[in-house]
Amino acid sequence: MFLDNNIPKDEEIEGISEFFKVFGDSTRLKILFFLENGEANVNTISSSLNISQSTSSQHLKLLRVSRLVSSRKDGKNIFYKLNDEHISQILRTGKQHFEEE
Repeated sequence: MFLDNNIPKDEEIEGISEFFKVFGDSTRLKILFFLENGEANVNTISSSLNISQSTSSQHLKLLRVSRLVSSRKDGKNIFYKLNDEHISQILRTGKQHFEEE
């Protein structure tokens, strides 16, 4: 069987698959697009997107564990932002692809 050298190993494929699954939820996508504007706390995210703080927190936890967002604590507030430019690029590419149709 011929395998192209560009195809990642099975364990890498699994990790990449899990990475893309995180993008498969509309609420998480809204949060990611919102965070493209900059850092925000749970209250701001929740009120801006009209979702409960509990829902926001659950999604933000998954996004943080998946390394799509990072967080910093300032007093009692936790602020979230996109982890790096790669996440913005993925969001822009997805949006551009959708707009081409």
